[in-house]
Amino acid sequence: METTAARKNQVLLELWHRSRAGDKAAFCQLTESQRPILLNYAGNFTRDRELAKDVVQDLFLGIWESRHSLDLQVVTIYLLRALRNRLLDHLRIESRFTDVGEEEGIPDDFLIENHLILTEDQSDTRTRLREAIARLPRRQQEVLFLRFYQGMDNDRIAEVMEINRQSVANHLYKALQALKAVFVRYAFLLLPLLGTFLPLLTIRHFALLNYFI
Repeated sequence: METTAARKNQVLLELWHRSRAGDKAAFCQLTESQRPILLNYAGNFTRDRELAKDVVQDLFLGIWESRHSLDLQVVTIYLLRALRNRLLDHLRIESRFTDVGEEEGIPDDFLIENHLILTEDQSDTRTRLREAIARLPRRQQEVLFLRFYQGMDNDRIAEVMEINRQSVANHLYKALQALKAVFVRYAFLLLPLLGTFLPLLTIRHFALLNYFI
């Protein structure tokens, strides 16, 4: 059975094929549908919104100019990976990039607590979550973003970040372990979150459940 992600990619591929044939309207439709995703993803690397917009626009222009030589199979994956590489190159040149995860990362509209059932009187949990996420290394924030915001599995995340699947699982594990101090007081709220992550973790990561329940 065709998945939702596969159906979405098929729509994007149809727009891409028309774009390769020179259909500017199709290319505009394609880029505008992907622009919000790319701008949010760029938030993992820089808080400079104007820089993010410029890099995304440059990416689109580059793709249009080289469209005849490009063979896209999974459109969103390609765009995210291409944007990631452009941002890293730019930030390295500007000496504004560090790989130790000290940047704030994670766009404002990406909130893990949205995946939990929280009531208004648990606003302190939201605050703690935001603070805990902001303290995570950049790569862990990036993995969480791709998993929750984009709904990607380990294999897709590995493609975007150009790391192996085990490394993705390790980043997820470490991120959850770092967040456990926030969640432990509200263990009953963890079931939706853990239900989402369980299919992604390797067997040795199941020991993490002991920290939450």
